[in-house]
Amino acid sequence: MELSDLTVNQKIEPLLKPPITKVQLAQYAGASGDFNPLHLDDKFARKIGMEGVIAHGMLVMGFLGEYVMKIAAQQAKIEKFNMRFGKMTFPGDEIRCSAIVEQKYEENGKRYIALDLTAEKNSGEIVGAGSAVLQLLS
Repeated sequence: MELSDLTVNQKIEPLLKPPITKVQLAQYAGASGDFNPLHLDDKFARKIGMEGVIAHGMLVMGFLGEYVMKIAAQQAKIEKFNMRFGKMTFPGDEIRCSAIVEQKYEENGKRYIALDLTAEKNSGEIVGAGSAVLQLLS
């Protein structure tokens, strides 16, 4: 995919993540230092009214970040990236990261592409939404 060929309102091929696992949550806890039992201990999660553990919100942000990096590849650098959290994500949920080209513009002799980002479950529930700005390298 040539980034320079993208057009406004164009949908970019999504990134489909496999189902989230409890092992993945434990690995993410180790990598992030976030050992909140809400993410690791089903008994604790049920005690506070949940059905079981939930995924770290930042794990979903990481999925979107991975997706933006794949889009940028060797053609652009990421200038801005942000995300707002939506619904909770649970083990077993598959996440689909998608993007739509919001804008293409030039500023100070540099070319940019602004993307609207979404992370959603198979059910269509939005678990994260955000944006990214890529500066084209050539």
